[in-house]
Amino acid sequence: MAYTINHFSQANPAGPGQGDIPRLLRTVAATIESLGDVTVSDLIMHTEITADGPWPSITVYYDQAAPTE
Repeated sequence: MAYTINHFSQANPAGPGQGDIPRLLRTVAATIESLGDVTVSDLIMHTEITADGPWPSITVYYDQAAPTE
């Protein structure tokens, strides 16, 4: 049996403030809320080093709730 999971990645805009972790977490939380009834399976934070400094991103893996009839 195959299992499919959805995912998205988000980061702050490149440049000044790109390393603002609290801002990134708030943005990710708002996106999760906008998805509706989902189950989050995993959150993974990555950090890329750029000329402007660390640039974190978060990938969220989630499953849509099964429709109820």
